[in-house]
Amino acid sequence: MTTALAALAPTVTAASDAADDAEMGGLSGLVLRLIDALGEWGVALMLFVETVFPPIPSEVILPLAGFLAGAGRMNLVLVLVLATLGSYLGGLVLYWLGAVIGFERTVRWLGKLPLVDEDDFRTAADWFHRHGRSAVFFGRFVPIVRSLISLPAGADRMHLATFSVFTIIASGIWNSALVLLGAAFGSQYERVEQYTEWIDRVLYVAIAAVAVTFVVRRIRRGRQARETRRTEPAGD
Repeated sequence: MTTALAALAPTVTAASDAADDAEMGGLSGLVLRLIDALGEWGVALMLFVETVFPPIPSEVILPLAGFLAGAGRMNLVLVLVLATLGSYLGGLVLYWLGAVIGFERTVRWLGKLPLVDEDDFRTAADWFHRHGRSAVFFGRFVPIVRSLISLPAGADRMHLATFSVFTIIASGIWNSALVLLGAAFGSQYERVEQYTEWIDRVLYVAIAAVAVTFVVRRIRRGRQARETRRTEPAGD
């Protein structure tokens, strides 16, 4: 028995070392280590924050959480449940802000946050007004709209039970797809290093695109405001 355990020990150690060696570098590795340190409840917290203020999109968080689950470092079912809980609670905050404070006041307040633009909220509102209550469900699969659709839903006093059912089901589908995709790679963690550089490049390009878009929008809005002031008739 002792001999068998001694023979098995190097194999277990080698598998553990391989998992450690396969950790990503760069930005993807930083997010991966953060998720690993925070655990399943940390995923819920990140999805909650991402829904209200998206510093790191769910398209990054969830596959990496799934990767850790596939590598055996997190509980896959718990990740799925808590990720959906975080998405729902984040949506509930925006719903409450829309219902209690109002759409315009909330947009003016949240629009002051870094990398948050008022036009994104108006895009979500247009989507909601065009498609009605179903927008809360189908909007969860559309970038930008997914996070912000809850605000016009609350402002229009959509029934909370309907909002909750649509949000939980749609968020569960979206989260499961991304988590399971990451889990498939997590079960083959020895191959991850081959894709690390490519993943980081995609993330850097995405971040740069968001930052440039944000700056261009702010410059354009400033110019429009100045033009409006110039064309307004002078007061008596």
